[in-house]
Amino acid sequence: MEIRKLAAEALGTAMLLIGVVGSGIMADTLSGGNDGLALLGNAVATGAMLYVIITTLGPISGAHFNPAVTLAFALRGEITPGLAVQYVMVQVTFGILGVWAAHLMFDLPVLQSSTTMHRTGEAQWFSEFLATFGLLFVIFGGLKSRPEAISALVGLYITGAYFFTASTSFANPAVTIARGFTDTFAGIYPGHIAMFIVIQVVAVGIAHLALPRLFSE
Repeated sequence: MEIRKLAAEALGTAMLLIGVVGSGIMADTLSGGNDGLALLGNAVATGAMLYVIITTLGPISGAHFNPAVTLAFALRGEITPGLAVQYVMVQVTFGILGVWAAHLMFDLPVLQSSTTMHRTGEAQWFSEFLATFGLLFVIFGGLKSRPEAISALVGLYITGAYFFTASTSFANPAVTIARGFTDTFAGIYPGHIAMFIVIQVVAVGIAHLALPRLFSE
């Protein structure tokens, strides 16, 4: 059973990064230099991919695809620490493999390192805090009120958050690490990754303290 769960997390995270990076490459190529249009294409494709992978793989693994989500569920005692560590390992590994698959698909060099330099500073960090806290709010609020709608809620939230957060809502340590391996529209400079992840983990901690009280019986 755990093998099936890990396989679902691996496949889902790889598909998520194929969606994020592949749509970023396509949108950037077709938008004629219009960054707003490129971001729209990137956001819609990512939201659509999230809806699909959460709907199809959720019954197997819970459809985390995100170490921040896995940590949040571990803190709630809904996944064992050992399995949580394994989830995170496959999420990070297959996220990077998803990026490389996107590069192959668009005939780009597989091994890359991002040179995108604007994803740092207090505004970006605060944005990542809000993006990650908001994602957990949507997940746990959705589980409380309409669990059957989680895939749509998360897909819609991330689609919107691409535009209403300054950081374009990474909200996912595995995605953050993987996007350091692509020098395309979706990239993040590797030197800026660590602080993004620190802020994402802080957001998990705050959400763990606040959300159970908000969504209590």
